[in-house]
Amino acid sequence: MPARIKSDDEVIVIGGKDRGKRGKVLRVDPKKDRVYVEGLNIVKRHQRPKQGMTGEQGGGVIEKEGPIHVSNVMLADPKDGKPTRIGIEVHAGRRYRVAKRSGTRID
Repeated sequence: MPARIKSDDEVIVIGGKDRGKRGKVLRVDPKKDRVYVEGLNIVKRHQRPKQGMTGEQGGGVIEKEGPIHVSNVMLADPKDGKPTRIGIEVHAGRRYRVAKRSGTRID
């Protein structure tokens, strides 16, 4: 199965607590079928201060993005910004991702 959603893609969440929100994909975990979207699915991590560390890693409650399953996000169409499915086209031996909604290439 080809990677349909990649880093730096603009996605829209279609399921879960952040439904309707959009953001940029920070990273993809293909083995677990998860994506990390900037500013969405924020989880709080209580971190103990480490020996000799100061500043940002000094401890406390740290908020960061949690994983979202790829089935709960859809790529935003580059033309109109609405959610779209993704197809694969092959031209001159190279594969391109194509938005099903408008037919525009994404890569």
